Amino acid sequence: MIQIRKDIESRTDVSHLVRSFYAQVRNHDKLGPIFNGIVDDWESHLERLTDFWEIVILNSGPGAGKFSPVPVHKEVDKNTGNSIQQAHFGHWLELWFSTLDTYFMGKNADFAKEHARRMAHILFFRIMEGRTAKP
Repeated sequence: MIQIRKDIESRTDVSHLVRSFYAQVRNHDKLGPIFNGIVDDWESHLERLTDFWEIVILNSGPGAGKFSPVPVHKEVDKNTGNSIQQAHFGHWLELWFSTLDTYFMGKNADFAKEHARRMAHILFFRIMEGRTAKP
């Protein structure tokens, strides 16, 4: 079957992106153990991530003002023994880009890539900064 790619235009599209992406993350040899070790309720987590990406990509939905990703990612790093490395963000971006390229194309898909790239950079920087911060 030929997959016809289109731009991300609705919450349904965002949900498809998030669910397809995290299905790969959960099975990834490097990312899976981290995510599967932290996330207890995948359905709630996927809905929350759909809220996040809907507000980012479409500027709509219930996500406005609900998210603060830096503290959450710092906590994940702490709970994994400060094991998060730049390579983890590289793997995450590779899967994000390939999922987007498989299902979507257009202005919003391009924005989702750029936002993820910037977010990965900032999160990694803040995690490293948090490791060296004095109490």
